[in-house]
Amino acid sequence: MKISIINGPNLNLLGVREPGIYGRQRFEDFLIDLREKYPGVDIDYFQSNVEGELVTELQRVGFSYDGILLNAAAYTHTSVAIGDAVSAITTPVIEIHISNVAAREEYRLRSLIAAKSVGSIAGLGLKGYELGLRYFL
Repeated sequence: MKISIINGPNLNLLGVREPGIYGRQRFEDFLIDLREKYPGVDIDYFQSNVEGELVTELQRVGFSYDGILLNAAAYTHTSVAIGDAVSAITTPVIEIHISNVAAREEYRLRSLIAAKSVGSIAGLGLKGYELGLRYFL
């Protein structure tokens, strides 16, 4: 089974960025633990702060992987292009958010990705990625 985790802007700063919201664990360390816990799953990881690179990565994996865990971060609320890319591919996508976006600023209530995804997981910290992976299993 091949799963792709695609993270958007500022998620490269996990562990140091607003730890009260996002926690203190670096994503790279979390990814090591996740791969060890699920050795039979090929987990691919991509992060970019650039919208077009996220679209390109969705298109690259979107016809050959078994699932995508997408945390588009702030682009969730602004990117028609990322939403369109999710619609265009055949690999199922789960929208992931580390924080509870419904309990934050009003503009975060709108997702341009959720309706095009098989589901959304928000507010459970990094555990949301594992729960999304388990859904695909």
